[in-house]
Amino acid sequence: MSQHVFVAASDVLELGDSDFDYTVAEYETVLVEFFAPWCGHCQQLAPEYETAATKLKGTVPLAKVDCTVNSETCGRFGVNGYPTLKIFRNGEDFAAYDGPRSADGIVSYMKKQAGPSSVPLHNERDLDAFVNNFEASVVGFFSGADSSQMAEFLKVSSAMRDSHRFAHTADLSLGLKHGVESDTVVLFRPPRLNSKFEDSLVKSDEAVSTASLRQFIRDNVFGLCPHLTAENRENMRGRDLLVAYYNVDYLRNIKGTNYWRNRVMKVATQFQSQGLSYAVANRAEFQEELEEEFGLGLSDGGELPLITIRNREGHKYSMQEEFTRDGKSLERFLEDYFAGKLKRQVKSEAAPENNDGPVKVVVADNFEEIVNNPSKDVLVEFYAPWCGHCKTLEPKYTELGEQLSADTHIVIAKMDATANDVPTTYDVQGFPTIFFVPAGQKDQPRKYEGGREVNDFLNYLKEEATHPLVLEKERKNKG
Repeated sequence: MSQHVFVAASDVLELGDSDFDYTVAEYETVLVEFFAPWCGHCQQLAPEYETAATKLKGTVPLAKVDCTVNSETCGRFGVNGYPTLKIFRNGEDFAAYDGPRSADGIVSYMKKQAGPSSVPLHNERDLDAFVNNFEASVVGFFSGADSSQMAEFLKVSSAMRDSHRFAHTADLSLGLKHGVESDTVVLFRPPRLNSKFEDSLVKSDEAVSTASLRQFIRDNVFGLCPHLTAENRENMRGRDLLVAYYNVDYLRNIKGTNYWRNRVMKVATQFQSQGLSYAVANRAEFQEELEEEFGLGLSDGGELPLITIRNREGHKYSMQEEFTRDGKSLERFLEDYFAGKLKRQVKSEAAPENNDGPVKVVVADNFEEIVNNPSKDVLVEFYAPWCGHCKTLEPKYTELGEQLSADTHIVIAKMDATANDVPTTYDVQGFPTIFFVPAGQKDQPRKYEGGREVNDFLNYLKEEATHPLVLEKERKNKG
């Protein structure tokens, strides 16, 4: 008796060498994932991609190509890593997809890719419906369809459609109730974020050009205190940012969410000129990061907002005092922050009681003492406990430490970069990453790019060390 295996129908189109071109050309916009079945990241993405495909059904199709059996198509589009995601328009390779990898993130990103990059508005009803959205809306008001400024606006909307929502009208009268009298661009804040502490819309006071419009959006799109999410967090990196974490829920509890946000904004307005940005975020969405980076567990703070600051140098601070409804505790925290009185929060393992081995164990708390000792040259390895390359290196690195154990001018050290904060002067992107930190030049660590045999390290250190190396076997020979 034959057995039947029932597989749930998929909303993801499966394409191959034989049908890729003509199938993709049938749609105005398609998102295509080029993958390999053995790839771990692809397996992780698969359920999110399936969910997104179902949610986007009828709006934007999602497709996938197995590169292990369709090498011709994958080669043609320069696929050399998995998964590679690309957006196709009318059959042409239009752009790399660099949006979120969660189902909701893919849906949100690809909805912006569907249809025109800027929605034409014909009456006030269109305008009201467009700006009544969860996200900010950028609307161009122009005196006619032949306006040169409208052409510039449409150019920008095409370039920035993956990050922002655009609409335009050739009827200036639609903007009269918003104070529009001549060609201009208006940024409407999402209605859920309306607050007495800032205007609900911002008008550009410059002629529309690609540069001025990009700058206008960048300066105003987030407002005084935006809603930080996993989807927009990348856009908010690179700034000094205070975040209030609590039960932010703009779907079911707008009033309760804005109750706390308004208290943050009231205090933020007093410090507006000091270069700090502010945001609110759902605590549950960022709980893992709060525990990992700030040591804040689920029981900390209760229902009250938890306040953290991370600046562009990666320095971290968290408010120890409980958040008060009158905002006074937040005020005190900010006064201390701007006065430089706050103690930085550093993630660190405990320093070992005995650190006499050939390789010194460095943690964040003793980094200054060991690596930044001004009289010593230091070779420091940043590793991860799970990293295979680090495990292969370990016996060789230990041998290097043993060979140099008699040299009082040099330190061989290692640090678990997953359990300790790494100073921002060290660009650690993968493991192991090794730096040479010369005596007297602690602000200029040099990345080690050489081989990983003991002799490779010794030859490098003979060249770079401040003092001639003293090797253990040479010392014994002299003895």
